[in-house]
Amino acid sequence: MKFFLQKGKSTADFVISASLLIIFSTTTTQVNAQDAATQRIKQLENTLQEIQSELNRMKAESIRTQEIQNELNKVKAESARITQKVEQIQSIRTSQESIYSESMSEKRIMLFFRGGYARSDAHRNGVSIESRVAPVGAQEQADRHAWYTGAGFDFQLTKDTWGFIPKTEIDAELMFEYKQFGHGIQGNALANEPTQLAGGAYNSRGVTVNQFTLTASPKIKFNHFAHYKIRPWIIPAGLAIHVVSPPTESITVLEPSIMFAGGVEYNIWKDFFIGADARYQFVTGSLDGTKIGGMSVGGYVGIGF
Repeated sequence: MKFFLQKGKSTADFVISASLLIIFSTTTTQVNAQDAATQRIKQLENTLQEIQSELNRMKAESIRTQEIQNELNKVKAESARITQKVEQIQSIRTSQESIYSESMSEKRIMLFFRGGYARSDAHRNGVSIESRVAPVGAQEQADRHAWYTGAGFDFQLTKDTWGFIPKTEIDAELMFEYKQFGHGIQGNALANEPTQLAGGAYNSRGVTVNQFTLTASPKIKFNHFAHYKIRPWIIPAGLAIHVVSPPTESITVLEPSIMFAGGVEYNIWKDFFIGADARYQFVTGSLDGTKIGGMSVGGYVGIGF
């Protein structure tokens, strides 16, 4: 009996120990499981935080990219607007150049016809007007004022001063003009019919006092074929040859001089021009007592061909 009691007690102790071992094992397993779960949760939280950080970074980069894209769109829009404006300006300029090229072609020669007012530096003193050799007769003097008419050619040498000055044309001008200072001027004894020197009665003949001038000179024209049609010009110095009538008392009729001139011309349509000029003939001394220098002011009409 005692044996069975001891055996039962041993069995009970074994059962209790086994139960406690199972409970401890179970508890330990649960604790370990909870620790693993907690660690996994922390790992997941860390991963989520990294993902959130990456998402925030990508979102920031996306916003920056969108801002850059917006700036690029603005730049593209501004570039397109500027390009359109440039195209409009080029179109207008092309249209103006087309209109201008239609209105004025680049002719190298221009024929012009002149006319206007002239004034001599001194009264004319010639054989058939006033004579210090034969001071007999009416001895009238012609007026210092005159009218003139003439014509000439502009031969274009270069339209840009041989590449040195753009839009500055150099021409060679060849011109002639006729001045008339008076008509029916009473002359001296030599202009009497018959001459009083031969005993004739007083019958003074009226004479015409005039002057012919031939010039050759360089002409500088500015704004060559510019978009506006006004072209000023100058002649810095040119050669002039004068022929006077009546001749001097020494029967001299030719005298050279230096001509200075300036003017402006306007293209009215295609190759047709109108202009105004002022010229001065500088003569040193006199032609056997006759001073023939003077100035002229007038206008002209020209055509290119």
